[in-house]
Amino acid sequence: MSAKARTVVTRFAPSPTGYLHLGHAYSALFAWRLARTQGGHFLVRIEDIDQTRCRPEFETAIFEDLAWLGITWEQPVLRQSTRFDQYRTALDRLDAAQLLYPCFCTRKAIQAEIHAAGRAPHLTRHGPDGPVYPGTCRKLDHAERRRRLAANQPHAMRLDVTRALTQLPEPLVWHDTIHGDHQARPEIFGDAILARKDIGTSYHMAVTLDDAEQGVTEVTRAEDLLPATHIHRLLQALLGLPTPIWSHHPMVNDDSGARLAKRTNAPTLRALRDQGLSPEETRAMADRLAATSRPVRL
Repeated sequence: MSAKARTVVTRFAPSPTGYLHLGHAYSALFAWRLARTQGGHFLVRIEDIDQTRCRPEFETAIFEDLAWLGITWEQPVLRQSTRFDQYRTALDRLDAAQLLYPCFCTRKAIQAEIHAAGRAPHLTRHGPDGPVYPGTCRKLDHAERRRRLAANQPHAMRLDVTRALTQLPEPLVWHDTIHGDHQARPEIFGDAILARKDIGTSYHMAVTLDDAEQGVTEVTRAEDLLPATHIHRLLQALLGLPTPIWSHHPMVNDDSGARLAKRTNAPTLRALRDQGLSPEETRAMADRLAATSRPVRL
């Protein structure tokens, strides 16, 4: 069955690490409106794998803010914190296929190696997130890996992207309703982390599995996440998961052109509400800012 024939299922997946701002409002409205116009389903997912930063009060506020905006969603709400067993099972499958390796490097060590390679620019690769991991631990021999694992050295798990691509019979493709057709190029990220040292999973692993679990047919999110889709498409292929379509919508910037983000203390929906703005005015403001934002260079 083609993607167009499927019942549309969209989702909004915030992390409860702060209060929602206009960027979140636009993203939620984008997914909700799409589901409504197509007679589909709109879901909410709480992405709370980072338990050191997530707070119950922020999760409560997410639901309050969405309801205030006039957005309705279907139950149940999926919480990533309940799905670590599923993430572990998927990691075990990839490990059994010899597509993962433990990475014992600290951030400081990685930066030092990248800096050293920077003296010879031809040895330094750059991807969407900056310099690519140089593959230090991929080069460890098996005896050294076993020794470090036996010593319980903290480690992340990385995907051996080059090896993984050899498992595929043909190039991977994916479609974005806004940005068109793409051939997946996960190698631009280098060997992505699929399980962090402190969490046991990663954004890439969790969202890929969760979208499949929830039956999401159209992944809607801001266009700064478009490059991550290269990795997600590879994981879908390796794990035998269905392929959705994507809609990477415009970012929401303020009137000066600066990106709205939690880390820059963007005005929250709660603050706008306290200033007397109505839900209608807030929705209109989010739409206006998205319409006038400069596209991200992809």
